[in-house]
Amino acid sequence: MARRRKNPPDIIERTAEGYVVNLDEEEIALLVRLLAELRALLLADDPSTAHLVRRLFPPAYLADEHAEAEADYQRFMREELVASRLTAIGAVEEALTSARPMSEGELMGFMQALNGVRLVLGTLLDVSEEHDPNRIRDDDPMVGEHHLYQFLSWLMEHVVAAASS
Repeated sequence: MARRRKNPPDIIERTAEGYVVNLDEEEIALLVRLLAELRALLLADDPSTAHLVRRLFPPAYLADEHAEAEADYQRFMREELVASRLTAIGAVEEALTSARPMSEGELMGFMQALNGVRLVLGTLLDVSEEHDPNRIRDDDPMVGEHHLYQFLSWLMEHVVAAASS
C-alpha cells in the first residue's frame, strides 16, 4: 500500500485503528534498512563498533569508586536491554512493511528504535548539545549523514507529538 505524504502535522496520524505512519515508500525502506543496521550493531560482538552503541547503554553508576557496580550492572542488564530493543525493532519493521496501523505499544517501540538509530548516528557524527545542522557545509564528507540525522530528528518530533496527542 503506497503512502502519500500529508501535511507535516499528519506524518503520524492517530486513527481509530491505531497510529498510521504517512511516509513515502522510499522513506519506509530507509527506516527498515536503518533498523536492520541497528539490529546488526546490537548483535555484533565487534570491539571496533562498540563505541557506536555506547549511548544505547548509559551508565547506572557514574562515580569512579562505583566502577565494579557499573560493570556488574552492564553485565546483568545489557542482555535485557538488547532483547527489549530487538523486540521493538522487529515489531516496528513488521508494522512499517505491512502498512498497517501501529498500536500504542508499537508506537512506543518505534520511538525507542528511532531514538536508538539517532543515538548511534549522533555518536558517529559526534553530535553534542552545541550541534547546529545549519553550520554543516555542503562539502563536509558526512553531509549525507547529517541530513539523515536531521530527518530522523524531524520524524522523532512527529512520533512524540502523536504519542502525546
